[in-house]
Amino acid sequence: VQLQASGGGLVQAGGSLRLSCVAFGLSFSSYSMGWFRQAPGKEREFVAAIRWSEYTTYYEDSVKGRFTISRDNAKNTVSLQMNSLKPEDTAVYYCAVRRSGSSWYTPESYDYWGQGTLVTVSS
Repeated sequence: VQLQASGGGLVQAGGSLRLSCVAFGLSFSSYSMGWFRQAPGKEREFVAAIRWSEYTTYYEDSVKGRFTISRDNAKNTVSLQMNSLKPEDTAVYYCAVRRSGSSWYTPESYDYWGQGTLVTVSS
């Protein structure tokens, strides 16, 4: 299984970015997917997730109303639209494949990870 994340970059506060993650080597439509982030000196934290069926979504409180997770099963892609970005959103963002039946919110519940894409929000 390989996950390739892209779309990070430098943006001013209040701006937007769209992250994408393409999955290879798995039956993508059968897996729930998540996004995590890790800022320098901090632990990896949950950002958002989307269920494989019904496309139910889950968000960390600080990104609710600003970030939107979506998926395109035809393209094996999960995306994260990030609006109204803040300097505290600065981090490396990772996509991951969730293990069925496990927590939505902990990194230990995800089996496969992308390489990460850096998002930097300037004030």
